[in-house]
Amino acid sequence: MDVNALKSAIITNGYTNAELNEISEAVKYARAQLGREVKSSIRVGDRVEFKDSRIGYTHSGSVLKINIKYVHVTTPKGTYRVPANMLTVV
Repeated sequence: MDVNALKSAIITNGYTNAELNEISEAVKYARAQLGREVKSSIRVGDRVEFKDSRIGYTHSGSVLKINIKYVHVTTPKGTYRVPANMLTVV
């Protein structure tokens, strides 16, 4: 099932609040798993990219520090604290 079909199914099927909560929990779990996978594949000094959700700009930089949920990334514009699931290894 592709993303558009999934979105359409969620919107049109009239799920109950409990069912929507279960879907939300599944999405949160999938995001956490993605974050764990990214964290295990990067090391300090690796080059990464992430998209700034506020302005839509893609930043490139290097990993400065890896925390439990967030990764500190140094870019030419400064240091950012980025959720691991938003990073892409370059």
